[in-house]
Amino acid sequence: MLINDLIKGNKKFREAKFPKYEGDLKQLVETGQRPEILFIGCSDSRVTPDLMLDTKPGDMFILRNVGNFVPPYHADNDYHGSSAAIEYAVSVLEVKHIIVCGHSHCGACKSLYQDLSDTPNLVHVKKWLELGKKAKEYTLLAIQDKQDKEKLYRATERISIVHQMENLLT
Repeated sequence: MLINDLIKGNKKFREAKFPKYEGDLKQLVETGQRPEILFIGCSDSRVTPDLMLDTKPGDMFILRNVGNFVPPYHADNDYHGSSAAIEYAVSVLEVKHIIVCGHSHCGACKSLYQDLSDTPNLVHVKKWLELGKKAKEYTLLAIQDKQDKEKLYRATERISIVHQMENLLT
């Protein structure tokens, strides 16, 4: 996909889709957003929350990151983008529901089983993947056939959601 394709796509949106949502968008600007749902999903380009759930602008506050991971609460003076989004959704927007949406063939969950120690340019990714460590450990205890990598990865994806919910509760 080239930048010209994106420009054409935006033109198509403005001509075909924007008019359908123009009133909703103007009202959201005037009255502010009041989504009832915080959707935490993966940054994977195949995960498209609005498309998958057929929502319209203003329906969901969306947080996307690698692996749909949720860091545990940690009060310090550092940068915490995902935590800030969760805090904003809960404390300012007062969302009523939180969805942690996992997906199959998640690269983050698969990478939990790969040795990334010789990859110096993935400093932040390696640290972030520590948030999946409990899911990997639990999966290795729960799954009998560790040779079936695809089964192991799918189980890790499902189990990770539980551990991310635990972190969310902190």
